[in-house]
Amino acid sequence: MNRKANPWSLDDTLSELEYLTNTAGAQVVGNVTQRANRLGSTYVGSGKVDEIREMMGDLEADVVIFDDELTPAQQRNLENALACKVIDRTALILDVFGQHASTHEGKLQVELAQHEYLLPRLAGQWSHLERLGGGIGTRGPGETQIETDRRLVRTRLQKIKSELDAVRRRRSVHMERRKKSTIPMATLVGYTNAGKSTLFNVLSNSKVTAADQLFS
Repeated sequence: MNRKANPWSLDDTLSELEYLTNTAGAQVVGNVTQRANRLGSTYVGSGKVDEIREMMGDLEADVVIFDDELTPAQQRNLENALACKVIDRTALILDVFGQHASTHEGKLQVELAQHEYLLPRLAGQWSHLERLGGGIGTRGPGETQIETDRRLVRTRLQKIKSELDAVRRRRSVHMERRKKSTIPMATLVGYTNAGKSTLFNVLSNSKVTAADQLFS
């Protein structure tokens, strides 16, 4: 989907999406694009869904990645229509972050983002109960399990936020100590994979991980 609000060209966004996919450990075997002004229940039109399904069979693909953020309903509808795992750009980036987070704070931040992303999508995890229809064995337990899962996720979210607050308070104390010292400070800022880690290693004679990967 090539949206007018996106300042990047379609080739640019698809190129970065492929780079992200490779970084996550998957391989891109094909791509499909569509220009549209309205985003429907399956994000793309029904004809495009059929085209994707046919391409998946020809290329033996088992995951479909959308270069945009899907609503929980769109993701669920697409997975039902394509009978495969469907993820969006946000989920892909979170997966890459999860692979490369190394500090305690970084891991907590990724887990927080992943849980916040998951929470509105929990209903889709129990859509198999809806397909069973009504009657004995399908009343109650599905909703109860969804609410249980939501409660567990919310509880974990609160714990993560508390841990992050503690980490940030400790970091703030350390930062104040650095400010009071006579040692000069500098910050390297730039887009992912721009060479910040490489430059840092050269300037400080350090050996932090530097790889030709997005969000590494």
